[in-house]
Amino acid sequence: MAELFLRQGKHYAAGRPSYPAELFRFIASKTPCHDLAWDVATGTGQAASSLAGIYKNVIASDASQKQLDFAPKLPNVRYQCTPPTMSTAELNTYIAAEGSLDLVTIAQAMHWFDLPIFYQQVKRLLKPSHGILAAWCYTMPEINDGFDAIFRQFYLVDCSPFCNSARELVDNKYTTIDFPFEPVDGTDHTGPFEFASEKLMDLDNFLTFIRSWSAYQIAKEKGIELLTDDLINNFKRAWSEDGNDRKVLKFPIHLRIGKVTSLN
Repeated sequence: MAELFLRQGKHYAAGRPSYPAELFRFIASKTPCHDLAWDVATGTGQAASSLAGIYKNVIASDASQKQLDFAPKLPNVRYQCTPPTMSTAELNTYIAAEGSLDLVTIAQAMHWFDLPIFYQQVKRLLKPSHGILAAWCYTMPEINDGFDAIFRQFYLVDCSPFCNSARELVDNKYTTIDFPFEPVDGTDHTGPFEFASEKLMDLDNFLTFIRSWSAYQIAKEKGIELLTDDLINNFKRAWSEDGNDRKVLKFPIHLRIGKVTSLN
């Protein structure tokens, strides 16, 4: 199992898209102070790296040390391996004191959480009245007509038996996720607000992206290789039909953001 997470950490660091500066500027504009941020389920630190350029200190936590091993080391980021669930005392020990956080972020992970428990913990740690929670996901990019048809078939049919039901929250762009927070200043709703991430990829990069998926890793653990030789050959033919081996893929990003008001 440890080797499975090690492979996923390598694929995650290499294959996942980063997040645009506009996203972090928007989030930071809603936090009056920029002292302390917590990036939950940081993975290999994509979001934490950007937060480190804005906030004085960043705590970046994940339940997988194998993921954290591939995160960039920055002087104002403290990486912390944590249990999947934490008591209040553990939160205060591993993360921060109650009422001390300006911001909590969750990139492409909140759909896996036990949300009622997580929200209670977040509300305790965020600063009263103006602490901010920002959670976002990204949905699949469109590539070209021929490739999209094969890829959608793979995603919706082949991967489906290995996808958790929480994946529907991502496919629905976080519009259906429970989000009991108040709109931040300057907005009249909690989102989703739309952004986009771009990543230059060739087909090998895109296959690495697929191998970073939880569904792929679950299938692999069960002895099933989703990326068969026949499928890869079909991917190769469709990928190159427009004559370009490298493409700029645009991943739509969907942000929910709100401020803490009470523990109710």
